[in-house]
Amino acid sequence: MTSLDRRSFVQTAAFAAAFGGLHRFVHAGNPPGWPGLGLVSDPKGQFDLPEGFDYTIISRRGEQMTDGFRVPGQHDGMAAFPGSGDEVILMRNHEQVRSPKGWSPYHESAPASRLEGKAWDLGEDPFLGGVTSVVYDTKKRTLVSHRLALAGTAHNCAGGATPWGTWLSCEEWIDVDDTSTQRDHGWVFEVPADANGECSMPEPLRALGRFRHEAVAVDATSGVLYLTEDEHDGLLYRFVPEVKGDLSSGKLQALAIKNAPKSDLRNWDQESPGPSPVTGDTLPVEWVDLLDIHAPRGDLRIRGHEIHGAARFARGEGIWAGNGSVYVACTNGGRSRIGQIWRYHPSPFEGTDQEAASPGRIELFVESPDKLTLHYADNLVVAPWGDVFVSEDGEGHDRVIRIDPQGRCTPFMANRLSSSELTGVCFSPDGNTMFVNEQGSGLTLAVHGPFRERFAQA
Repeated sequence: MTSLDRRSFVQTAAFAAAFGGLHRFVHAGNPPGWPGLGLVSDPKGQFDLPEGFDYTIISRRGEQMTDGFRVPGQHDGMAAFPGSGDEVILMRNHEQVRSPKGWSPYHESAPASRLEGKAWDLGEDPFLGGVTSVVYDTKKRTLVSHRLALAGTAHNCAGGATPWGTWLSCEEWIDVDDTSTQRDHGWVFEVPADANGECSMPEPLRALGRFRHEAVAVDATSGVLYLTEDEHDGLLYRFVPEVKGDLSSGKLQALAIKNAPKSDLRNWDQESPGPSPVTGDTLPVEWVDLLDIHAPRGDLRIRGHEIHGAARFARGEGIWAGNGSVYVACTNGGRSRIGQIWRYHPSPFEGTDQEAASPGRIELFVESPDKLTLHYADNLVVAPWGDVFVSEDGEGHDRVIRIDPQGRCTPFMANRLSSSELTGVCFSPDGNTMFVNEQGSGLTLAVHGPFRERFAQA
């Protein structure tokens, strides 16, 4: 056994010890074999939560919205912004392309033609992806309004909030072989988080590149953006704007491990090039410039790895800046291929000519050893008090997992309603309300409870 193997064994054993008693906490009402540590079985058979927490369904697919359109389907990434008084503005993605038609926002009384000149790509068969804005009163626990905010885009998976009050919505779809599109796809779009806003003609942020965008995180200190790519051989990208807060121009780069070009951080194969880190390992990085970032052949990640030496990641999904770091979920990364959480520590000179003297570092924060710990990490958010909450995209009865600052994973929420994933987990600015989507049924929930009292000092 090598020292690296020994270290991996010790850490895996520690995980097993920490979670070995998990099965003892299974509630009788939970699906067979599902670990419900600390969760109370929902008498409605929908969503299990810890004692003292409850949920309200605030939006359903197919409901008529304030603007006359219907709530689209496939709810995905989401972020919460401060509104007026006790109101919160949710910006919610919809991961649809052109079907199913029954999940369309358009209908006879509110056809897609109403958005002519206000949508990216309509045509005879309009794209059904986009963004809706949802205004919710956290004190009254009531929906105030909801409307379309971005239309004519495709497969809007996740995205990210900016410090200046906008939502960056990502298209996780490139129309390389689709001849029926009127415009190209694979972009990031910026949408104002406006409680009374209307759909307006979107313009893609072309400087952020064209690929299967998943999510974006903005470092408020440096103004640098970090972007994930949902590919089995994806890269981790960085965008350094020429002017902080202006996303129209700048450098798109990819993360590489310093002195170890073409590293493979998926940890699928011990013989892969570069380091094979275990939980807690930290690696120095450098950022390599990318060329031809609009990638008409959809090969930006391939060129980034083979030509520029960027590191490979396994299906980069959620990303969020918090605690002075940037957390990244990789859905099927790790030796068990069921999930990793990376934590990037930016350089104190991030994005400047001085950063080479004190480079940023990337740490393997969590690598799941088994499905009980974390099964296919997807969307994630850093709570205002510092915990990370991760949505799973597993094999049904998926959960939201809480990860404390020490990297310990415990279930917070479980979907018993369906086999669909939970998506878009985020918090109100005051941290007192969690929002989450159930994708398959097209539901958005507000979860209320003693978050800070229960978790901030835990």
